[in-house]
Amino acid sequence: MSAARDLPTSIGRPATHALHAAGITTLAQVSERSEAEVLALHGVGPKAVRLLREALSDRGLRFRPGD
Repeated sequence: MSAARDLPTSIGRPATHALHAAGITTLAQVSERSEAEVLALHGVGPKAVRLLREALSDRGLRFRPGD
């Protein structure tokens, strides 16, 4: 995975497209959002959020705390 586009493919195509449509192409950009914000994107479900959480953790990152 390139650092420029390091979203895990395991999240699925709909979630990947939803994140790209929101301008999110890297895990670092995912970490700038809360889980609720990401989950609110059409195409992103609980499984994708769980997989993103795991990928973030592997990189020493996490979702931004919710409001």
